[in-house]
Amino acid sequence: MGGGTTEYTVQKLGTLAGISTRTLRYYDEFGILKPARINSSGYRIYGQAEVDRLQQILFYRELGLSLESIKEIVTAPSFDGAKALQEHRDKLLEKRNQLNLLIANVEKTLASTEGRITMSDKERFEGFKQKLIDDNEEKYGLEIREKYGDSAVDQSNQKVKNMTEEQQADIQRLEEEMFESLVDAMEEGDPSSVLAQKAADLHRQWLSFYWGTYSKEAHAGVAQMYVDDERFTAYYDKRQPGLAAFLRDAVHQYTGTEK
Repeated sequence: MGGGTTEYTVQKLGTLAGISTRTLRYYDEFGILKPARINSSGYRIYGQAEVDRLQQILFYRELGLSLESIKEIVTAPSFDGAKALQEHRDKLLEKRNQLNLLIANVEKTLASTEGRITMSDKERFEGFKQKLIDDNEEKYGLEIREKYGDSAVDQSNQKVKNMTEEQQADIQRLEEEMFESLVDAMEEGDPSSVLAQKAADLHRQWLSFYWGTYSKEAHAGVAQMYVDDERFTAYYDKRQPGLAAFLRDAVHQYTGTEK
């Protein structure tokens, strides 16, 4: 490291990075960011390597990864900081492109509203469809590509791009109906009930909008992923706590793959 390296206390590093000292202490306990040393007064002291590590953690957090995933990445022996920064730059450039697309879309819509140009309905939705694809890719891309392969995901993205407004409305309606059936079925408490099985069938129809081909195994696998991945669980459980697990059980009954 060489002489004269800046060192930071928890307070100073927190102020520098714009995060709370509580978060930094939690990162220490979680084992994702240990201080360089504890000084004689018992304070955590951070050096340059820790500052670099914190920057990486905050980048990954910005990209929506869970702390568990970030810990796996940054503590892996093969972790390459410079390569990670290049990947972050690529992700940020993608994000900028996505924002540019939405800005262009808004500008076109404004011009259209003011009667300066006419804009097709297809153009109105292009930016949003791309945003939907980019958001999904950013949140779940890694897991889904690992699980189902690039071509399945690319095919699905293509389907989203080609969707008509009617199809988009149908998807939203199906998802809403599925949620309603699920919540009602959960009150009965039986994942094999008629209502729960209706919800599982609605879930199949909803998935089929995005998938090229349907298989019971893949359907069961996705339902399991809703329980295994905290972000999916949160999406379902915000409707009703325990909903992701109940949907998983209903789908496993529906596909005949229940344990």
